[in-house]
Amino acid sequence: MHPVVTRNAAKKGDYMLWKFHVAPQIKDFELHNNPVIVTVNKFNEESAQDFRTKVSLAHNTGQKVIPIVIDSYGGQVYSLMSMISTIKSSELPIATIVQGKAMSCGALLFSFGEEGMRFVDKDATIMIHDVSSAQWGKVEELRSSADESVRLNEKVYKMMATNIGKPEDYFIKKIHEKGHADWYVTPKECKKINLANHIRVPKFNVDLSVDIKFV
Repeated sequence: MHPVVTRNAAKKGDYMLWKFHVAPQIKDFELHNNPVIVTVNKFNEESAQDFRTKVSLAHNTGQKVIPIVIDSYGGQVYSLMSMISTIKSSELPIATIVQGKAMSCGALLFSFGEEGMRFVDKDATIMIHDVSSAQWGKVEELRSSADESVRLNEKVYKMMATNIGKPEDYFIKKIHEKGHADWYVTPKECKKINLANHIRVPKFNVDLSVDIKFV
């Protein structure tokens, strides 16, 4: 049995813990870069920048996967698109974990976890709805804003459906059937439609060991 050292996550405010399993042959150890766990609470320009920074840092820690913990009411769809771009450019697989809530942009981001790496807590709340516009102004400006909302709506719903192995129009049809009202999806429903792969919060371990290999 290796001794276990429990460390807090990357910064105050993160919800998850990791455990270091240290081989008994190792007396002292110091990691040059702690594993990175990315937490998403908001969707705005500042949070999108912070997201990019943390994902970049994770590529230099030696970790094999980047956990993204989502607990959010949602926010700006353009900031979501920036985060999606960051995920797509990641060289490491992404695991998404919902703790508390993943609403609107949060639910969409959740779908970008790798297949088999999407986790939802049994008490979490998932909510999916249409992209909304807060535009004010002339009729022409309102019409242009509405057209852009429709474009973004179709884009993110198609991406979300593709992520979970459904036809591109899956979410578009589902929301239409519900009269475009907020769609609250239980963890069990999430798993049934393959939005979630697991109804639990995963554990993360860091193993430090001594080994001899013949080459």
